[in-house]
Amino acid sequence: MGIIGAILLLIGIKGLASYYQDNGIYENAVMGVVFLIIAVIAFAVAIAALAIGFATIIGFGLGILSFLAGLVIAFFFYLVAAMRLRKTFDTLAQKSGEQSFTTAGTLLWWGAILTIVLVGFILIFLAWIFATVGFFSMKAQQHQPYSSQPYVSPPPSVHPIASPTATPTTMARYCPNCGAPVAPDATFCSHCGKQLPPA
Repeated sequence: MGIIGAILLLIGIKGLASYYQDNGIYENAVMGVVFLIIAVIAFAVAIAALAIGFATIIGFGLGILSFLAGLVIAFFFYLVAAMRLRKTFDTLAQKSGEQSFTTAGTLLWWGAILTIVLVGFILIFLAWIFATVGFFSMKAQQHQPYSSQPYVSPPPSVHPIASPTATPTTMARYCPNCGAPVAPDATFCSHCGKQLPPA
């Protein structure tokens, strides 16, 4: 489940990095997951060394030393992973405006530091809750290229030689929904299909 979750997380962050055109978001996330995997492997080796040390009386001291060394290595890589993921969440918070990501990054960092006293696991759990809230609260940036007000074309310029009575009396109309030009007597926009207000 953890591997599937990490893959889905990276896929989602890859999409966000493309959306915000900031590849650093994805690179930090990938490095964070890589360092996290190294930390898990180091922890597993430490447990295996301890088990072997208990199984053999001669290797008990060596098993304890290997266990402690594995724990130190796992803790170091776990801190580096948390730092990289915190950078990812901080950048996402800056780009999206969702402050849940900032909270998630901070909790993840302090949780990694405090895993020694076991309080860190609670903070890490809370960090992923805030990250999930941030992902589900994100809104796509709204682009409104056209105004909701109807466009009125400026009066045509009069050539110095032309007579002022030669200017056209009908003004061009534009769709208030999409801004496309429409015929003066049209009732529906030929571009978006919306019904037009009476001329």
